[in-house]
Amino acid sequence: FAAGDVICEIETDKATVDFEAQDDGIIAKILLDGSNASDVDVGVPICVVVEDEDDVAAFADFTIEDAGGASASDSAKEEVTEEVAPAGSVAPTELLSEASILMPGARFLSQSQGLDATVLKGSGKDGRVTKGDVIQALKEGVALPAWSAGATAPISAAAPAAAPAVPSAPQVSAPASPVDVTIPTITTSGEYEDIKNNGMRKVIAKRLTESKSTVPHFYASTEIELDNIMKLRKKLAAMDVKVSVNDLIIRGSALALRDVPEVNATYINGIVKMSETVDISIAVATPGGLITPIVPHTDKLGLSDISLKVKDLATRARDGKLAPEEYQGGSFCISNLGMFGINEFSAVINPPQAAILAVGGGVKKVVLSTPYDENKGIDEQPKPGIRNVMTARLSADRRVVDEPTVGLFLSALRYYLNKPELLML
Repeated sequence: FAAGDVICEIETDKATVDFEAQDDGIIAKILLDGSNASDVDVGVPICVVVEDEDDVAAFADFTIEDAGGASASDSAKEEVTEEVAPAGSVAPTELLSEASILMPGARFLSQSQGLDATVLKGSGKDGRVTKGDVIQALKEGVALPAWSAGATAPISAAAPAAAPAVPSAPQVSAPASPVDVTIPTITTSGEYEDIKNNGMRKVIAKRLTESKSTVPHFYASTEIELDNIMKLRKKLAAMDVKVSVNDLIIRGSALALRDVPEVNATYINGIVKMSETVDISIAVATPGGLITPIVPHTDKLGLSDISLKVKDLATRARDGKLAPEEYQGGSFCISNLGMFGINEFSAVINPPQAAILAVGGGVKKVVLSTPYDENKGIDEQPKPGIRNVMTARLSADRRVVDEPTVGLFLSALRYYLNKPELLML
């Protein structure tokens, strides 16, 4: 592989990222692959990388246990990926009169072969023995003493070129083993209760995961003034007609879907199906999870009919008394969190529907009711005022609708809500 090539994919609980090679090299041995490459701790070696193709054979029988396994995770990352030093700079047949310091890769390689490489003259910094030194010594047939953990390593003077055997020499202590650190147990106070997920929440989680992973979401937002809607509600309340802001939003969305039918569609098995009727699903929070009962033929219902229908569906949804046909299907969905103090949010599409409208609560803002008029003087320009503004964000399926279509729908919705008297027709 070359520098910049993707060696593997690293998957965490939040994302999957590509691991790119920093330098050119050759994979001598894959230590973890397939089903064995899941739930791998940080620092555990997954492969052996060498610089020279001739060095691949030295790792034919190399295993993750030879590399120290999971217990050596802190150092294994450096050890199994350390490149072999250039052959021209290695002089493995020269032996020292005192023990050399082994690089981590050299230590694991020599230990895996049961040999003591401390007798070699290192080509690394300050005379350290590298993994390349060990490989070169093995290729040249240099006889190395047996490795004995905690024991001493033999040393000798420089061996003659014709005599591969290492003569006896004074013994020195091997590098000290890592010290085991005992981590104290941390106790936490307070009581808690484990609650198993119910069937509804499992289905919701599965469907939302499927939606976010398979449906190409895109989002568009608009701000809508609510002052005219609030005035209309007061007039209706004076006539003993009680409707909520949510009822007016449902009615305005139904009329906008009637004007822009491309948004009132579903995507099933690669086919876009335009719905002949406007059937809006309303997200309702229940003790067991979220459910979306349907208001059929929403565009043909008046404000009072919509209000009564939504109240009835919401009550029976919380009591668990909805029939399957009352929450399965629908051509469009509305999720309103404004009554919970949420200003704005992004909703996840409910397949096979093509869009869902996320409605936030009203926020007082300083706005201009009309744009700047170049034909008027400064004193004649409209003055800014405080308005109650709502943010509506549409999540749409890019396979069904595009940005201009979503723009038309949001413009139509804003038009109807800015002129709420049209909602009574």
